[in-house]
Amino acid sequence: MFIRKTEIKDLDNVMMIYEDARSFMKENGNPNQWGDSYPERELIKRDISEGKSYVCMDGDVIAGVFYFGIGPDPTYLKIYDGNWLNDEPYGVIHRIASLSRKKGVASFCLNWCYKQCPNIRIDTHRDNLIMQNFLKKHGFIRCGIIYLEDGSERLAYQKKLNFD
Repeated sequence: MFIRKTEIKDLDNVMMIYEDARSFMKENGNPNQWGDSYPERELIKRDISEGKSYVCMDGDVIAGVFYFGIGPDPTYLKIYDGNWLNDEPYGVIHRIASLSRKKGVASFCLNWCYKQCPNIRIDTHRDNLIMQNFLKKHGFIRCGIIYLEDGSERLAYQKKLNFD
C-alpha cells in the first residue's frame, strides 16, 4: 500500500468509500456521526484543492481516504473537560474511511501521518466505539471534548511519538 494526494478524478471512488463508511457506522450503532450525507462532495473537493485529502492505494485500488493537515485546527482551539497533551505543532486527521472488510488500511494511514508529524490530534463521535477502540489500541490518549462548528460534540484524542 502507499499514500498519495487525492486527485479530482478520484472523487467518485472516494465518495463511494464514504457512502460505504456511513452504512457501516449505522450498522454498528453510530448513525449520527456522518448521518446520510457527510462528508459532502463539495467539502471533499475543497480538501483536494487545498492539498489535504489523501488516498491509500492498494495496488491500483483506492482502499482508503482521509484528510491530513499540519497546523492549528479551528475545532481544536478550545477543549473542555480536559487538556491537550501539549501545545506543540500537530497534525490533524479527519474523515478517515476505508473500503469495508479491508483490514489494516486505517493503521497504514495513521503510520503515514506520523511520518509527516509525530504529534497527532483526532476526534470522533461518542457513539463511534470502533474508532475509540482503534485509537486506544494505537496509544491515543483521550484528552477531553471539542465542539464542531455546528455545535456537535466530539471526543478529542492526541498522541505524540517520543524519540528520546
